[in-house]
Amino acid sequence: MKIVIMAGGKGTRVASLNSEIPKPMFPLLGKPVLEYGVQNIKAQGYKEIIIVVGHLKHIIMDYFMDGSQWGMDIHYIEEDTPLGTGGALYYLRDEAEEDILLINGDIIFDIDIQRMYNWHLKKGGTATLLAHPNDHPYDSGLIVTDQDGCVTEWLHKESPRLWYQNRVNAGIHIISSKIFQPNYGLFLTLKKMDLDRDILEPLIGLKELYAYHSPEYVKDMGTPDRFMVVARDIQMNRVHAKSLRKKQKAIFLDRDGTLNRYVGFLRKADELELLPDAAEAIRAINQSGYLAIVITNQPVIARGEVTHSGLREVHNKLETLLGQEGAYVDAIYYCPHHPDKGYAGEREELKIVCQCRKPKPGLLLRAADEFNIDLSQSWMVGDEEKDILAGKAAGCKTIYLDESYSGEGNKNYGQLYTFRSLAEFTHLILEGGHE
Repeated sequence: MKIVIMAGGKGTRVASLNSEIPKPMFPLLGKPVLEYGVQNIKAQGYKEIIIVVGHLKHIIMDYFMDGSQWGMDIHYIEEDTPLGTGGALYYLRDEAEEDILLINGDIIFDIDIQRMYNWHLKKGGTATLLAHPNDHPYDSGLIVTDQDGCVTEWLHKESPRLWYQNRVNAGIHIISSKIFQPNYGLFLTLKKMDLDRDILEPLIGLKELYAYHSPEYVKDMGTPDRFMVVARDIQMNRVHAKSLRKKQKAIFLDRDGTLNRYVGFLRKADELELLPDAAEAIRAINQSGYLAIVITNQPVIARGEVTHSGLREVHNKLETLLGQEGAYVDAIYYCPHHPDKGYAGEREELKIVCQCRKPKPGLLLRAADEFNIDLSQSWMVGDEEKDILAGKAAGCKTIYLDESYSGEGNKNYGQLYTFRSLAEFTHLILEGGHE
């Protein structure tokens, strides 16, 4: 792939920090924001970068020069007039034999580039964007996908929304070289173009835009407050620790009775109500460095009582309510199977004995593969025996939740600890440093 970093913007929202230098050159703990990206790319074996420069371009070019100081070969595309976030790709049209990794120049990130590229090639789309959850989805543009990761809708900040999946465009994209083919009609002349609205969004109707879901660290410098948060995260090694090149730790969470009130078979989004301490607990998990991953049995699918799209609405409400309180889950895995037959409207193909229905560990093992998780350093938390058995079968430490627990006489399914609530677990184990 060609690696292209877009560093030509003015950064008007953070101009109060320093209006005399371009946004990607803002000093962060002793070096420019852009340098972190260059070093990250170099660490993964890439030797050549193209940097698109415009506003105060001489500052960037004088600092990085030809890249030899970093063991890199750096070239520049110079914008004499602003070309937006996508117009400068026109200059690459004659070298269209390689795919492009396009990175916003104002972000701090550490992602497994090869893992994302492999996923892009597997899907075969024209473009793939990296999407991740964040703690303020209510004021962010959101990406809606189908179960295969194909983008079906792009919700901008001004778009109406009720319940939504917390997936935000992170500012890292892979664009296939075929985007330069004349039939796309995109780079016939040099002109100002918006990457999202003019290049990526038109691919939705063609079913050629995909979203790669990753929990890895990607944050932009959009506001002074965010700038300070990123500085703290670098100091605490949270950036590199989240890369999927490294083993991750996860807290696997049952859904009903753990995150939301148990109401029997929950069939509609209207029936979902967060437990009072759920968002607080999930925030603590988010800040701890663990991944927060929901693992839930959903036999209502096999019973024919809820469709996959209906269940997605339920989970979208869960993510929306958490997001409104600054919390997020990194992924939701569910088992749609149910072995017992005899229900009106049941789906015959889902009436099977599977490996993903708790107490089997299949969903935990799948998550471990997709997110490079060390199960021995992870927890399974739930309020039923099957949660504990699934966690133990996967090799996780286990937590049983019992709101009536008084310290003695509790049910024993082989769990490591029993707590009254998820928040009590996060407070005593994670925040208390007793992992």
